[in-house]
Amino acid sequence: MSGESSKIFEAESARVFTPEEEEQKRCIYEKMSLRRKRFIDRIGFAQWDPFQLPKDPLDIRREATQRTVQELVRDFSLTVPRQNQGNDYARGVLECAVGIVNKNDRIRGIYDFCLWYERQLDK
Repeated sequence: MSGESSKIFEAESARVFTPEEEEQKRCIYEKMSLRRKRFIDRIGFAQWDPFQLPKDPLDIRREATQRTVQELVRDFSLTVPRQNQGNDYARGVLECAVGIVNKNDRIRGIYDFCLWYERQLDK
């Protein structure tokens, strides 16, 4: 099951810092306020990346098939009969599209469950 969804939800690899970056990282940490240091300690100093690039806006982010959230929703909506598309249905589609683009584990769980359940119904 998880192998099927690995293409959709590719995990981002952990960044390896150069010795110079590690030194800069330590200097940045030492100059922070106590409150900010506590936040870094909570997430873990090793996982903290002060040089992290900002994420793309939602309208630019793309998933495995290189489509944006809006493109995914539009393409899906064109394949479903209109009578099945109520407000709750549309909200669910949008939530799934955003989750796929953002590689959200909650949506990955829903996706894996749906695949499993479809196989159960086929039996």
